[in-house]
Amino acid sequence: MASQPAPRRPSAAARYLVVLVIGLVAGAICSVMLLRALQARQDPFPDALMQVMGRQSSELRKAVEANRCTASDALPRLQSLRAMANDVETAFPGLRDDTRFATAASGLRATLDTALAAPPQDCAQLTTVVERVGEDCKACHRDFR
Repeated sequence: MASQPAPRRPSAAARYLVVLVIGLVAGAICSVMLLRALQARQDPFPDALMQVMGRQSSELRKAVEANRCTASDALPRLQSLRAMANDVETAFPGLRDDTRFATAASGLRATLDTALAAPPQDCAQLTTVVERVGEDCKACHRDFR
């Protein structure tokens, strides 16, 4: 009688592949959970304040480019920047006692106060105000960013 070949054992590769995929999915889920937990511990206020102030400054620059430089166009943006400038020290409590930071923040407020006291009436004046505000922002970012 002829002997029959021994039955072949199924390959373990499929099991290894399933375990690998399950491990990757579990790792991805755990990574997302960890990143969310770390993100929840961070204060979004400083970044949000800087983004909104940057957007207001950007909108003022766009107004100059579009030749929309009347006081009624610029005043709301300048008022928003001034109101947010009040919260700069609150947003960065670790820097509150630093004299360079306090000087930069008060310089920004002084520039905005001057612009609000005599609102820009044309594009040349608005350009000057936007440049001064940008210089005040750069003075702080140069040292603390």
